[in-house]
Amino acid sequence: MDPAVSAVRLTVREAVHTLSSSEDGDHILSTLGSLKRYLGGAENPALPGEQEEFARMHFSALLRCLVGRLSPAWLELLPGGQLEALWASFFLEGPADQAFLVLMESIEGTAGPSFRLMKMAQLLARFLGAGRVAAVMEGQCRQLAEPAFPLLQETLLTKLVGLPDHLGNRLQRENLAAFLPQNYFPLLGEELLRVLQAVVDSLRGGWDCSISFLSQVLGKACVHGRQKEILGVLVPQLMALTQGNCLWQRVCWRLVECVPDRAMEALLTGLVEATSGSEVLSRLLGNLVMKSKKARFVMTRKILFLQYRYSTPMLQSLLGYLAMDSQRRPLLVQALKELLETWGSSSAIRHAPLPQQRYVSKAVLICLAHLREAELRDSRDELLASLMAGVKSRLDSSLPAVRHLGMIVAEVASARIHPKGPPLRFQYEDDELSRELLALVAAQPAADSPSEASPAVAPVAAEAPDRGSTEGGGVPAQAEGAGSDLDSDDDLVPYDMSGDQELKSSKAPAYLRDCVEALTSSEDWERWEAALQAVEGLIVRRPASTREVSVELAKVLLHLEEKMSVVGFEELRQRALVAVVVTDPAPVAEYLTSQFYAINFSLRQRMDILDVLTLAAQELSRPGRLPKAAQVSSPSPASPSSSTEAPAWRAVVEERIRNKTRRFSKGSARQGPDAGPNKFSLVAGWFFFPLIQHFDRPLVTFDLLGEDQLVLGRLAHTLGALMYLAVNTTVAVPMGKALLEFVWTLRFHGDAYVRQGLLSAVSAVLLSVPTARLLTDLPDELLEARPWLADVAEQDSDEDCRVLAVKALLLLEKLKDTLLPLTPP
Repeated sequence: MDPAVSAVRLTVREAVHTLSSSEDGDHILSTLGSLKRYLGGAENPALPGEQEEFARMHFSALLRCLVGRLSPAWLELLPGGQLEALWASFFLEGPADQAFLVLMESIEGTAGPSFRLMKMAQLLARFLGAGRVAAVMEGQCRQLAEPAFPLLQETLLTKLVGLPDHLGNRLQRENLAAFLPQNYFPLLGEELLRVLQAVVDSLRGGWDCSISFLSQVLGKACVHGRQKEILGVLVPQLMALTQGNCLWQRVCWRLVECVPDRAMEALLTGLVEATSGSEVLSRLLGNLVMKSKKARFVMTRKILFLQYRYSTPMLQSLLGYLAMDSQRRPLLVQALKELLETWGSSSAIRHAPLPQQRYVSKAVLICLAHLREAELRDSRDELLASLMAGVKSRLDSSLPAVRHLGMIVAEVASARIHPKGPPLRFQYEDDELSRELLALVAAQPAADSPSEASPAVAPVAAEAPDRGSTEGGGVPAQAEGAGSDLDSDDDLVPYDMSGDQELKSSKAPAYLRDCVEALTSSEDWERWEAALQAVEGLIVRRPASTREVSVELAKVLLHLEEKMSVVGFEELRQRALVAVVVTDPAPVAEYLTSQFYAINFSLRQRMDILDVLTLAAQELSRPGRLPKAAQVSSPSPASPSSSTEAPAWRAVVEERIRNKTRRFSKGSARQGPDAGPNKFSLVAGWFFFPLIQHFDRPLVTFDLLGEDQLVLGRLAHTLGALMYLAVNTTVAVPMGKALLEFVWTLRFHGDAYVRQGLLSAVSAVLLSVPTARLLTDLPDELLEARPWLADVAEQDSDEDCRVLAVKALLLLEKLKDTLLPLTPP
């Protein structure tokens, strides 16, 4: 046996015995002082072999002995806190990893709040503040010559990253600020930087180091959801340190490469969010996507396709990172192919939520901005096939936002993929989304020459110079030359013609039959326009004459085509149709509903029928609706004097009555709306039941359950509106039962617009049918609808559908007390 080793063992054994049993403060002080020489900090330090033996085999046992003796009485054996300072120095100056583990072990093993628990927590806070965490991690980085201890590393890793959780569970309300996650993880990031600096210094000195433990700490902290705290400290410093420093770049690359696969996604997403551009991301990651399959999957698949919560700058950083190196650019081309394939998938259009579709569209445009003409030329056929399939599917969608996305992406992508081909041009609204998407392709790609960079400009911007050169090229010069010859005293003011009206040779028809004749057989376009503008007023002023030709007039208006550029043609035609339906509801509604399922009609005409029926039902159901004839009809020659005199004497009489009448209380002087019957209640069945009767019968040119899902969605919305307008009517109960059967048949429809209409219809039933009739006549339908609504509210891909389902569930909750049987008192 080695004598030196035997002496260390005997000395430590005697010291532990003394510390465990002695109550003499001076003896304890001298014993601890004799042990300090094994830490290397005393005046007479022990031999290196003795220090190594003490640290490896006896240090942890000594610390546990010191923890066991900790008590108020033991610390007061010496005055002035001498014993406590010497006691704490062993934890702060000895081997950091063992001291840290003993501190965590003692804190977790102390039962309940106590003096020992708080002292150990305070000592751990000092341990953190003294930079000892960096010493713990640095010790693991330098262990190369001796065999590794996986269990020790795993324990240290768990305790380091989980320290806020462990201390929060033990201290609870008495937790210290240093242990809060928002304070601890930035501190951990600073300690990581200190260790990385030590590693870089060692490498410069010719000493090898391993940073795998640092990678594990960083990855585990990110898995715990603390990317923002720890990377918020690391990334800004690493951005500065890697600027022009190859050694620091290699260390950063190795730090990220050694992160375990289970933590790679959390780290990469945090890094992409924390960095400020693709150039910085490339310096920090290097060619990680070429070396790690997990990193490649995260960067090129998961962030682009499976998640859509990331911002546009983050997408630009990620795709710009792929474009910055020649080895990574094939991944960018492959990503564009898969993005366009997903963008053009009809299944993805139906089931993916709208925010995800916007996210994929942005990624497509960013990829196009980075790729060169030669790279796009090699994959042109495949990209065009996916693009054209996506354009067709998106233009067939019932949602305007989906069609809007399809127009913008198709217009820009076709110009980039096939610049020499015929350009696609669409008319879409110039809103914030369109401006944002077009701005994504304005950035120049990483091209080798200016000729390669030019196609990346948006097609709208590319046409501007041509338009300016052809239309306005010579005008400014001509205006300038003409202006030089003008006399300075010539200040003639132009005549104001803003109030002039166009003189028309044709007079407006005075009878409805003349309007019908003019609209059907007239070749005089001025007469045709005058008839169209006058027909609504004639319908309102002469309801009796309207009823004689109501169905014929509705047929003419329904088939009317715009033969000339009449301002507001669609609005005039629609208002006239609505007026006909309001004047003679039953026969006209019967005609329109029968024509909805006829063969020789376009989809536009069928949707016009639904719109007219909805507007007419709103007009008929309006309480206290005054006849418009009194408002529109022209007064007789004698009416002006009577109309001005009547209010005068009436006001005088009413004023005298108010002055002579004694009232004990005054109500509101405001006159409420005139009460009146709901005229829609008498004809609601004519509007509703023919529409819902044949929806499942496909025709040669019309299939609601097939391709014509846009009309089906409009039909569902119309039926819901008619149901709501028939509130508290006698026909509301059979209408509600039929509508719920309609909803139940189509509840799993793939189109989001159709599902929105069905959910609106359910809410309309709950609002329109009286509660008592709901419970007596429709209990089974309500019980079946509840789990379906709950499933839609939780899992539907469309946000509007989820909102509508929640609203319907809230309406059902109001019936909950009535549905449940009353318990006896």
